[in-house]
Amino acid sequence: MRSALALVAVLFGLAAAAQQLAPAPAKHTPVQVRAETNPEFLKAADEVLDQMSEILHLPIKEPLKKSLRSKKEIRDYLVREEIEDRTDAQRYADEKSLEAFGLIPKNFPLDKFMLDVLTEQVAGLYDPKAKEFYIADWIPADEQKDVMSHELTHALEDQSFDVDPWIKAARPNDDAELARDAVSEGTALAAMVDYALRDSKMSVRDLADVSMVIRAGAVAQMNEDPKLAKAPLYIRDGLLFPYLAGTTFSQQFLKAHTGWADLHLLFERPPLSTQQIMQPEFYLKNVGPAKVTFSGWSGVAPANWKLLEENVLGEFGLEEVLKQLLDSGRAEDLSSSWDGDRYALFEDPTSKNLGLVFLLALQTQEDTFRFFGQYSEALERKYPARNHLYRRPNFFQFQTGGGGVYLYCVGQRCLSVEGATRETFDAINHTLGWPSAPSPAEAVSPSLAQISIRSGPAWR
Repeated sequence: MRSALALVAVLFGLAAAAQQLAPAPAKHTPVQVRAETNPEFLKAADEVLDQMSEILHLPIKEPLKKSLRSKKEIRDYLVREEIEDRTDAQRYADEKSLEAFGLIPKNFPLDKFMLDVLTEQVAGLYDPKAKEFYIADWIPADEQKDVMSHELTHALEDQSFDVDPWIKAARPNDDAELARDAVSEGTALAAMVDYALRDSKMSVRDLADVSMVIRAGAVAQMNEDPKLAKAPLYIRDGLLFPYLAGTTFSQQFLKAHTGWADLHLLFERPPLSTQQIMQPEFYLKNVGPAKVTFSGWSGVAPANWKLLEENVLGEFGLEEVLKQLLDSGRAEDLSSSWDGDRYALFEDPTSKNLGLVFLLALQTQEDTFRFFGQYSEALERKYPARNHLYRRPNFFQFQTGGGGVYLYCVGQRCLSVEGATRETFDAINHTLGWPSAPSPAEAVSPSLAQISIRSGPAWR
């Protein structure tokens, strides 16, 4: 569903930025008639489609349905897409994972909240199943062409690259899917900039990071929405990420190539992670993340632990987790050392207690040292009510009402386990082939070898 949405806050933020680049008088003419009885709307859509085809160097391969939709019609579409896209079990696991990482409050009504927000915020969308693009019927007529340029980019890309299956092909890796979503939205916004500049002799390749201009307008629009103004930080950032980071990435790709004529290369070699979106040089140099996997949970996880989800957090997700507990500057700096990860979320069906296992790969030993120090601080802030704290140079544990919390770093890997017993932590650690973690029962002073992060096998 994410790939089909265009947030009005983002699009209006871009429209304001585009006016600075290519000023034009604004005439707010409300829409009062449906598309099928509005020849001006249909004519404008055909004109913009032709213009976007020329800008993108993509052919118009088949006719495209076009319509204006009311808020109720848009809401009904969003509900249908959500039901078709994910099962109840997947939605439950997603919510519990966000809750376990501290990204949303406990029992936060995520589905209803997102449905309400998107119903209000969707300016337009392209439906790849029906091969139809919609514009909200409350968008002023003079602003419809800006929205059209974005949505018709989606339509043209879909006709050439079959985008919806392309995005979903990254599943079950949520981080890789988000990276592909950022390509879809980022290229559409970059194309929207080129549409705004079509009468000048400039393009998005000639500009500095245009997302910086868009961000201010988009955030201001979000703050005017009562729901989004109070939304958890992760939701606000997650809505904007595909557009803003995706636009920066798309700009860097276009600058590194000959422009839109090379767009097909992005779909032939998609980004592998949000790291490649946030740090485009990783993509351009074809540097992918480390492979991080778990060997299996049979005989390792307690019998009463039900596996809800096993997935990848990614650099974007890691930064969002750190931003909840550390300042944004430290969160950005620390997450940039991400090199791969895997997490698993378990639930006790009786008590509903959650068990979270997170295995992170970092780029250098120095990164591991920094991560251990700052993530142990973050865990202490996450669990203010704790006791029996035990710390060593590369190992940290304490107890909470929901179970033990453990952090252990070996080589360029860090393992975090929350809501578990020491026995469960040791069993997980054993499957990695790592040295046994220090124990509070040990009454010996740490040797010189223990003063620095222990080296161990690279777990890729």
